Amino acid sequence: MSWCIRAPRRATRLAPWLAVLSLTIGCAGSPSRITEPSDPLEPFNRAVYRFNTDFDKAFVTPIARGYQTVTPEPVQRGVNNFFNNLDDITSFVNNALQFKMARAGSDAGRFVVNSTVGVLGVYDVATNMGLPSHKEDFGQTLGYWGLDSGAYLMLPFLGPSSVRDAFGTAGDVFTDPLFHLDPLFKVDEAPVYWGLIALRLIDRRANLLAATDILEDAALDPYAFLRDAYLQRRHALVHDGNPPPSEGVDDFWDEIDFESEPDASP
Repeated sequence: MSWCIRAPRRATRLAPWLAVLSLTIGCAGSPSRITEPSDPLEPFNRAVYRFNTDFDKAFVTPIARGYQTVTPEPVQRGVNNFFNNLDDITSFVNNALQFKMARAGSDAGRFVVNSTVGVLGVYDVATNMGLPSHKEDFGQTLGYWGLDSGAYLMLPFLGPSSVRDAFGTAGDVFTDPLFHLDPLFKVDEAPVYWGLIALRLIDRRANLLAATDILEDAALDPYAFLRDAYLQRRHALVHDGNPPPSEGVDDFWDEIDFESEPDASP
């Protein structure tokens, strides 16, 4: 017998709070009954999310866990530093496009120092020299110049995004040094190129293993949790950590008195 059948009086008493709770988290393991304004494509996105999750659990996560298990921690750190050093090029371009010249100069300095003294970026010497990392991408640049994020969008294999960030991904790919590896360094063998692409994917997935475990254990609806966390984080990144307050959110919660006892009268 279900919980509701065995304890009808308690369920009736908790009904007001359960109704409020359902507005924020929805039903566990099922799509929210209330349409999220930022997610008009929710049925499609949830289908892609299920596909991505199944693919990740079947293939990517086991490889990432194996990589994390057999690879010494200093080697993992060096691999991570190497790819972060390449990302500084994209960051430099986007900081320059946003006229954040101090940050652009720091990114350029980081790339030069880490690529030389740091042995192709394997060692992060620049941070110890006082050159902090200011990671920016084309999605942030578009947002900086006023383009709204648009609808939330779950991309196959790539994961959470938005209409704006999906367009920005094209710019990120174009400024990625690995994208130009063949013509620049005359590497004609495809295994070298795809080997680096695969290593980057495994490295980034290994870095997210702990976060994935927390998501699956703590969230009643992992899809909604991931969506909200992604949109809030991107909103904060576009505004360099100081986003303007969202309209309407505070007004809604101010109308609810959490200190009062729910009315248990029939």
